[in-house]
Amino acid sequence: MSTANLPYQNILVIAATGKTGRRVVPLLEERGVTVRRGSRSGSPAFDWAEPETWGPALEGMDAAYVVYTPDLAVPGAPEDLTRFVEVAKSKGVRKLVLLSGRGEPEARACELIVEQSSLAWTIVRAGWFDQNFSEGEFAAMVDDGVIALPNPDVREPFVDVDDIAEVAAEALLDQRHNGEVYEVTGPELLTYADVAKQLSEAAGREIRYVPVTTDEFFAGMAEAGVPAEFGDLLRYLFEITKSGVNAHVTDGVQRALGRPPRSFRDFAAEAALGKMGEVSRG
Repeated sequence: MSTANLPYQNILVIAATGKTGRRVVPLLEERGVTVRRGSRSGSPAFDWAEPETWGPALEGMDAAYVVYTPDLAVPGAPEDLTRFVEVAKSKGVRKLVLLSGRGEPEARACELIVEQSSLAWTIVRAGWFDQNFSEGEFAAMVDDGVIALPNPDVREPFVDVDDIAEVAAEALLDQRHNGEVYEVTGPELLTYADVAKQLSEAAGREIRYVPVTTDEFFAGMAEAGVPAEFGDLLRYLFEITKSGVNAHVTDGVQRALGRPPRSFRDFAAEAALGKMGEVSRG
C-alpha cells in the first residue's frame, strides 16, 4: 500500500506490548506505516526508567504514540515527559499522540507539556478500560466468578481499548486530528453490578459483584503480594472514580472516528467467545 499521502510514515509506538500499543501497531502497519515497537525488549529498546534509551528509539521517527507507564499521575511523570519532548524534538519528530487519563490533574499537567511543545499533537484521554475485566487487573476476579471492588454506587463509562487504539492510530495517520483532545468513553454509565450482570449474560454463568471497602480491597492486594507503589496508584484512581468526576459519557470516539463507541455488552460477548475458544483449543 502506498504511503505517499501519509503525513507520518515512521512511527514509534511506546508500550507496544501493552493493552493499547499492541492494538495500535497493526492498525498502522495495515496502512503501510513503518512502525518501531517501543518496549524494553525492543530493538532499539525503550524504557522510561532509562532516559538513555529514548534517543535511539526516536531516531528517524516522524511521530510517536506516547504511553507513560505506570501512569501520568505518578511522581516524576511531568519531568520525564518534559525531557522526552526535548529529545523527540532534537531527533526531528513532528507529531506526538499522548494517551492521557480522565479526571487526573497530574495528567492534565502532562498534556500541557505536549500541547506547548511546538510539535503537532493529539491527546487521547481515557478512563477505565473494558479490558481490565478480560486481560487486566480484574480478570482473575471474573474467572473466579466474584468481582470484589469498592465504590458500588459509582457509575463509570468504561471504554473499549479497541476504540482507544483506533482513535490513536487515526490521529497518527491524518493531520485533521492535530490539536484535538479526544476524551473517549463507552456509550453508557455502568456500576460494577451492571458489569457483572453483562459479563454473566455473555459467559452463560454467574459472575457476582460483591462490594468491599477500599481498605478491605487493598488489604487483599497486599496479601497477594501486589507492589505497594502499584497499590498506591490504584487507590488514587479509585478515589478519582469515587469522586464522580468521570461519571458522564463523551463524544470523543464519535468525533474522531465518525461512529459511536463500542458497548460493554459487545465487549463482554467477544471476551466470552474468546474464552470459549481457549477452552476448545485446550
